[in-house]
Amino acid sequence: MPSLHINGITKRFTDHTALHDLSLTVRDGEIFTLLGPSGCGKSTTLWSIAGLHQPDSGSISFDDRVVYDHGRIDVEPEHRNCGVVFQSYAIWPHMSVFDNVGYPLKLRKVDKAKRHRRVHEVLELVELGKHSARYPHELSGGQQQRVALARALAHPPDMLLLDEPFSNLDAKLRDRSRQWLKTLQAQVGVTTIFVTHDQDEALSVSDRIAVMSQGRVRQIGTPAEIYEYPADLFVADFVGTANILPATIVEADGTRALIKLDGLDDVLSVPHTDKRLGAAHITIRPENIDVLPTGPGHVPAGNSVTAPIENQAYLGDHFRYSVRIGATPIAVTTTRRVDAGALTISLPPEDIRIFHEELSTDEENHHAPAH
Repeated sequence: MPSLHINGITKRFTDHTALHDLSLTVRDGEIFTLLGPSGCGKSTTLWSIAGLHQPDSGSISFDDRVVYDHGRIDVEPEHRNCGVVFQSYAIWPHMSVFDNVGYPLKLRKVDKAKRHRRVHEVLELVELGKHSARYPHELSGGQQQRVALARALAHPPDMLLLDEPFSNLDAKLRDRSRQWLKTLQAQVGVTTIFVTHDQDEALSVSDRIAVMSQGRVRQIGTPAEIYEYPADLFVADFVGTANILPATIVEADGTRALIKLDGLDDVLSVPHTDKRLGAAHITIRPENIDVLPTGPGHVPAGNSVTAPIENQAYLGDHFRYSVRIGATPIAVTTTRRVDAGALTISLPPEDIRIFHEELSTDEENHHAPAH
């Protein structure tokens, strides 16, 4: 299967620019996810790959085959050989499962015997072999979604494009569908571009993720890289839950930085490769904050603070508590039940990330106080 190369594409609509000089490479056979909030440009990118949008600059290639080069080449959508699954599935209600899946082959005038073999083959692949005679209204949402995927795979595509295909499913079915898709994609090996605003979905299915905001890519990396080492405050806040606290860097040598937090007496020594001093922000994930034992016989550790619990929630496999460090509300998750009215916590320096930029308007819209 081919790799995908997008070089410097810009897409303008009447009232805004959806993509700003966007470039990225998707490797042969990987699941590559475009992740971001509504309006960030991820679907515009997908439709540009499919040929349904024409960028105002740049180029798009499948391996060495150029499918778009502004002003020179614009291969029609039907000749790009992309399998597309829409958010709404877009399967025809008057056609059986068999006819829905076979329609792309019929359009290409594939021999009837070959068409029947391929349809049965693909339906077995998506575990719908026994449902070929049924109609969409006789299927569950998850089965309809698999019909759409089977149709996209019927004529073996060079690229599989998925536009939020699980958004109409309930939570449990979404989770099962993600696992099933990942297994199927590994079996088929088709290069897949997956669009979603759901961070859990992106983390669970992707080989790599591009986090997008306002028509630009903020970071590309593996799920672990994106989650554990976000490139900026927007990525830290959008992917997973992050506590964001104002801090002051009082010393930095390019290896570590000494930081001061309002409400914490101790100065923290944190790994950091920048030598700039002064105002900054730090982030730490709720699950990385240590909950310390209290009571007789327990001596308060350094880098610790005891704060009243403002809110708490039982979430089955863990508890979520809200406290404050100084004036900043933070969330803490732990498997430990705390019956007291206060929580004693410490912040492990190795899990703290330092950012020098300010919170932008986009970031402030996503960052909400812990509750």
